Amino acid sequence: MQMIKESDLKVLFEADRIQDAIEKLGSELNEIYADEELYLICVLKGSVMFMVDLSKHLKMPLKMEFIRLSSYGSGFSSTGKVNAVDISLPDLNGKNVLIIEDIIDTGHTAKFLVDFINLNFKAKSLKFCSLLDKKIKREVEIDADYYCFEVDDKFLVGYGLDYDGYYRNLPYIGYV
Repeated sequence: MQMIKESDLKVLFEADRIQDAIEKLGSELNEIYADEELYLICVLKGSVMFMVDLSKHLKMPLKMEFIRLSSYGSGFSSTGKVNAVDISLPDLNGKNVLIIEDIIDTGHTAKFLVDFINLNFKAKSLKFCSLLDKKIKREVEIDADYYCFEVDDKFLVGYGLDYDGYYRNLPYIGYV
């Protein structure tokens, strides 16, 4: 595996643009959920930055839960197989649940998680929120209920997205 140099990256979304989109999404979610309790389910590790920044704009009472799923391994594309590393969740029956993901591309991980929650709980509402939506790569029938940006078929890093564990700490989103 060849290492990517940060100097080889082209910026797709600057940090300010990401924060503006997240603030706008937060305002939309505040209107939708108003004062109702909301459970944010963060899919680690990629979506942690997005969830933390989004939560700063949310005004309703909320709880944060964290799960670990993987479908990438150390390559440039999804394997199509979802590995449930840690999917322990509290009782979500009767709760408003918002799954927070960094990117939805093939849709396998999103569908796996939505199906898992629907199979194990009777949530009051279940919605899927992704920072990025790569519709062009969709292999299964699922869409994000909320997203900040639609993206083309590029391998993206930064702002939580990684290449073999690296580049999550970049404040922007870039591509090779």
